[in-house]
Formats: sequence, C-alpha cells, structure tokens
Amino acid sequence: TQYSFKEVFGTLVVQKELFDVVAKPLVEDLIRGKNGLLFTYGVTGSGKTHTMTGSPGDGGLLPRCLDMIFNSIGPFQAKRFVFKLDDKNGVDVQSEVDALLERQRRDALPVPKTPSGKRQLDPEFADMINVQDHCKVEDVDEDNVYSVFVSYIEIYNNYIYDLLEEAPFEPIKPKWNSFNTPVRNGDFIPPQSKMLREDQNHNMYVTGCTEVEVKSTEEAFEVFWRGQKKRRIANTQLNRESSRSHSVFIIKLAQAPLDADGDNVLQEKEQIILSQLSLVDLAGSERTNRTKAEGNRLREAGNINQSLMTLRTCIEVLRENQLYGTNKMVPYRDSKLTHLFKNYFDGEGKVRMIVCVNPKAEDYEESLQVMRFAEMTQEVEVARPVDRALCGLTPGRRFRNQAFREELARKLQLRGGPRPGETEEQSVAEMLLQNFPPLPSCELLDINDDQTLPKLIEALEQRHKMRQMLSEEFAKNVLAFKTMLQEFDSSVLSKEHYIQGKLSEKERTIAGQRTELERLEKKIKTLEYKIEILEKTATIYEEDKRNLQQELESKSQKLQRQASDKRRLEARLQGMVAETTMKWEKECERRVAAKQLEMQNKLWVKDEKLKQLKAIVTEPKEKPERPSRERDREKAVQRSLSPPAVPSAPPVRLRHRRSRSAGERWVDHKPPSNVPTETVLQPHVPHAITVATASEKALAKCDKYMLTHQELASDGEIETKLIKGDVFKTRGGGQAVQFTDIETLKQESPTGRKRRSSPSHPDPLEEAADSEWTDVETRCSVAVEMRAGSALGPGYQHHAQPK
Repeated sequence: TQYSFKEVFGTLVVQKELFDVVAKPLVEDLIRGKNGLLFTYGVTGSGKTHTMTGSPGDGGLLPRCLDMIFNSIGPFQAKRFVFKLDDKNGVDVQSEVDALLERQRRDALPVPKTPSGKRQLDPEFADMINVQDHCKVEDVDEDNVYSVFVSYIEIYNNYIYDLLEEAPFEPIKPKWNSFNTPVRNGDFIPPQSKMLREDQNHNMYVTGCTEVEVKSTEEAFEVFWRGQKKRRIANTQLNRESSRSHSVFIIKLAQAPLDADGDNVLQEKEQIILSQLSLVDLAGSERTNRTKAEGNRLREAGNINQSLMTLRTCIEVLRENQLYGTNKMVPYRDSKLTHLFKNYFDGEGKVRMIVCVNPKAEDYEESLQVMRFAEMTQEVEVARPVDRALCGLTPGRRFRNQAFREELARKLQLRGGPRPGETEEQSVAEMLLQNFPPLPSCELLDINDDQTLPKLIEALEQRHKMRQMLSEEFAKNVLAFKTMLQEFDSSVLSKEHYIQGKLSEKERTIAGQRTELERLEKKIKTLEYKIEILEKTATIYEEDKRNLQQELESKSQKLQRQASDKRRLEARLQGMVAETTMKWEKECERRVAAKQLEMQNKLWVKDEKLKQLKAIVTEPKEKPERPSRERDREKAVQRSLSPPAVPSAPPVRLRHRRSRSAGERWVDHKPPSNVPTETVLQPHVPHAITVATASEKALAKCDKYMLTHQELASDGEIETKLIKGDVFKTRGGGQAVQFTDIETLKQESPTGRKRRSSPSHPDPLEEAADSEWTDVETRCSVAVEMRAGSALGPGYQHHAQPK
C-alpha cells in the first residue's frame, strides 16, 4: 500500500530539520499575527511526545518554537503587565504606571504567579532548551512591543483540566484519593474540569485557565515542565509511559504599536493583535485486545479512541463539503478536542499534522488506518489570511527616538553636560550658579564703611558681564541647535521623500501583482468550474455506463435463457415430430393393411355369392322343400368349406393384442375397482409394472404409462378406456406424464341383433343367397380376425381414438 505526503522523514532525521520544515512557518505566522495549530498523531508508542518535547541534548518542536519566538522579539518585549489578559479571551493594554503598580502588587503576594528568570534551571530540562541555532524571524515589526503568554491544559476522558492550576490546601474539605474515596489527611484534591466558551469573535477558549506571562525560553519551558509533571500517564503493555490524555500547550502573542513619539505603548485596544500557536500532543490510538486494558485504563482508551474518531469524522465531513459543494454540519461538539479547535478547521489559521509511525509488525493494521486518515486530511484546505489593523503611524519611530536621545546626550556631554558617572538629575540653573564667582560679605556694620558696597557692586558687575556672555553663548547655541534641527529635518524630509518614492514603487508593484493575482484567481475559478462540470459529466457518463452494462448483462442473460429454452423446445419438438411420424407411419400401415383385408373380404364375398348363384342356376328347376335343421346344418357345413380365400377358423376364443410399443417399459395402472371384461381383444404388455396406485418409484423406472379406466356406456354395457402417455423427467428431479392416446374397448352382445325371418313365399334366389347368413349357427360357425379400424361384416369391433 502506498501513501503520499508532503514531507516524509526517516528514522535518523534530526529535530532541527523537522522543525525547519514543519514548525518554523507556524512561528513566523504567529509573529505576523496569524494563528497556527500543530498536531502529533499516531499509534501509541510511536514517538509523539518525543517529537514534541525532545530529549536531553536535542530539544523537540516545543522548546525550539519558544526559542525562535524570544530570539525574534527579545529587544522589543514590553515590561510585565503592560499587556493584561482578561477572562473573555481578550487582552487589554496598561500604561507604564499601572504596570508598575501591578508588578509591585504581584511581588507582594506570598506565592508568585510568574517564574523568575534569575533562578537556577531544573537539571531535568536544562539540556532540552539549550538550543544553539539562534533561529529568528527576520522581518519583525520594530515599532511594536510584544508579550508572550503560555497556558497548558489536558483533555482527559473528554474533560478539560488546567495543568498549571495551583490547588490550594483546604483543611475543612475532605480530600480524595485515587480510589475516589474521601480521606482527611491526604494531599490530593481532584482538579475541577474547565468549560469551553465562545468569545465575541466566535473563537473558542477555556474559561478560568491559568495564563502565565513569560519573558524568556527558560521561563516558558519551566512552566511547561511544571504542567508536564501533572499530566496523566500510565504503564500499558505497549508503552511504559503511555499518554492517557490529549495535552495542549498554547502560546499567545500580544503585540501593539508604539505611540508617535516611539516611547510608550499606544493606548488603543483596537490596535492590539492577539495570535496564538497551539501545540497538541494527541494520545495514541490503541486496541484493547493488545493492551489488555481493564477498569480505568479501558475507560481511558475508549474515550481516547472516541475523540480521535470524532476528529476523523470532522475532517471527512469538511473534505466532503469542499469536494462536492455540500453544506453538511460538522460534528465539532461531539468531542472537546474538536470543539476547542473548531475555529482552525473553519479557516482561522493554519493546521499542520505530524504522523508518527512505529515500524513494528504488530502495529501494521493500526498504522494503515493512521496513514489513510492522514493522507485524506491533506485534501482539506483551511488556511485563510488574517488582515492586520493599520495604525497609521510613521514606521521606524522607535529607532529614530532612540537615535535622538543618544545624539542629545552626546551634545550635552560636548557642551559641559553631565559626565559619565555624574548625576544626571542636576539642573542647568545649579550648574550656572556653581560657575559664578562667589559674592562678598554684604553686612554693613559701620555707617562709614565704604569698602563693602564697592566690592559688592564690582562682584555684581562681573556677574552681569558673565551673564551677558552666557546669554550670548546660549543664543549662539540655540541658533546652532536650530540650524542642526533644520538640517536634521531636511535630511529626515529627504529620507521620507526617498522612502515615499520607494513605497510608491512598492505599491505599484503590489498593485500589479494584485491585478495579476486577481486574474489568476479568476482563471483558477474558471478552471475549477470547468473541472467541476467535467467531474459531474464524468460521473453521469460512468453512471450511464454502469446502467448500460447492467442492462447488457440482463439482456445477455435473457438471450441465454431464451436460447436454452429454444434448444430445449427444439429437442422436444424433434422428439414429438419423430414420435408423431412413427405413429402416423404405423397408422398408415395399419390402415393399408385394413383396407387390403377389407378388399379381400369383399372379393371373397363376391366370389361366394357368384358360386352360390352358379349353383342355383345349374340346379334343376323344381319346387324346393324346406330342409330340416339337420340338413341346413349339413349344407352350412358344406358351404363353409367352399371359400378358399379364408381358411376355417377354430372356435372363437379370447385373444390378446400385442402392444405396438412392446420393446418399452410400461407402468400398467389398474385401479382395484375395475371389473374384468370379456372383450375379444385384450391389451398385453410384456415387462410391465402393474400397480393399483401410481407411485413415483414406479414412474422413475419406466418411460410409458397406461391407465385402465372403466365407465358405464349409454347402452348399459361396461366401456373400458386405455389412456396412454409418455413419462418425462422434470427439472426438479420428479416425473411428469404427457397423455398421447386413448383406446376404447367395448363389448357388444350378439343377441341384440335383429334376425331376418323368411317370408311366406320366399324367393329362391334370395333364399339361396342369404339363407347361410340368416341362420344363427351358420353365422357363428365362421370367425373373421379383424384389425382396429375395420368396419366389415359381422364380429366385434375395436374402436380407437387418435390423440
């Protein structure tokens, strides 16, 4: 599996290289008044805390960020309490006098709230902040003053706790131990969780959180280390010191411009810029089946995974809103972690994420999930520029005022001003009085004293002369100073003109670049619109393609089913055609044979009649006498021997008709209610399975089926029907019968025929021709075998009905 990231660092990368690529741009934005957020994300034990804090001798991202901030703003920091944070995520500015009073009041407190930079550093972290790179931001606004405030919180079990809060000892209230039971003599008071609020600019902040003003890297890291000792860690099977909470170290930078003289801070709250950089060390995601966590550890792991899942859900919804133009609500409030940094995801600053990966094989599946999420977050762009307030004052006034003071001190030294080491608070009048000659004694003790007044007049005249000389010299100096001021003003004016020219050139360049930027932005919007249209068109085409493919597959399956049904029907029709052809061939043969037999019978009858007629003609003409019954019987016996075409038949007996499908296997279904009849032709099917009730087992062994059905005919005789059919195997594994033929076996009684009686005067020709057929014995002495379908002469008929 391959994942793409903007930067990939190996296992041997140094902390400085990681800082230069990831965190340095965020520090530069912080000093320019923009917000920043830096995450470390990964599986537990992958090195997130080490990346953030570092190790002795090689500081991590946090100490390097602090060092870069103080290296950049060191000469321009305001005195303590010039900037004062309020409880509503805002900042106020105080005058120098108010700040001095605040410092004196804080110094009088028994427990100082701010660490002292003169104390010796804790050897635990002294090596971590000993950064020798001296990295700094180049274009720092020199006319501003800066102050840094730090705070440290943790999010544990979805509650926010202040790690810098000093829990006071109260002997009245009971303390609580680790088992959540009150004890009186313990030293642990459970910290109170903090609430999230929204300020007037819709930014989220933690109410009542301790924010400490620091003036150096050592002070800031000492505050961090003090809170780090309170952070919740535990020993699990995956990490000896596993972080059980998300820690957030917030660095706030307040900056405001100097006044027009470049001496004091401008007392306007609207000109204050407050920016912050949040360094977040996320707790590691973990699976409880690997850590074997129980009790509190299990609850901590569940809350950690839930907050990380909420973070992932927020990023996915932001990405979906940006890709598809939707306006789904991002679930920031589901977790305190995402709710605190809602403004960053909405565009109020840059967000950077460092993904830490452990190369252990046991972490393979979880590392895949981490990298998949981290790769997806790169597609979300939330950076937005923040407009800075314009103060409208002359740039460079700080150093101009400082240069003026230095030049004034130098001039005073040249003109007899205070020397180095002397007091600078001595007034000019006192120096003039010290340079005048001393006055003589002015007491007049004698009226005749004429020396005191002349001496006093002489001293005063000398003083007057000296005063005139000083006045002239002072006027000369004032004139020279005015000349110098004019020269300085002219040089400043020329420099201002030069700077204004440069500024106008820069503004023209900026205007050109802005025009080009607007043109490129319009072009980007046009291209984005075209890309969006193409993506929608591609989506529509892909949907149509999928629909057409599905329709094609369904049509293909339907055609395949129709082709299989067609082949099955063709095979069935071919079988039926072959069977019908065979049936009609046999029927034709049967009909031809019946027709031949009928013609032979007719021919025999004609021959018989001709012979009888010949015999009558050849006999002598005399009146015939009616013979007795014995004579008629003898004659009938004699005449029955005359036809040579049909041989004499034995007495009538029951015959069995062999089935036309004798070579096939039959199921002979004879219900037990059938009555045996004595028809001449009876069906005889060899190798048949005779059953009283049709069964699936018998049908499975045979391919033909015959049902014997009896019913009462209209003449009162029993009519037997043979219903035949073919046995087919069904698709489900059963058997089906298709009926193809019905044969009817019917019994007719010969006594029902009407006899012909002889008239009183019979015609000899007719008697000779028909006497043999009117006698019962004569008619029953000859049997004729007939096939089904013949309708000739006397006898029993076998009727067949086609399908």
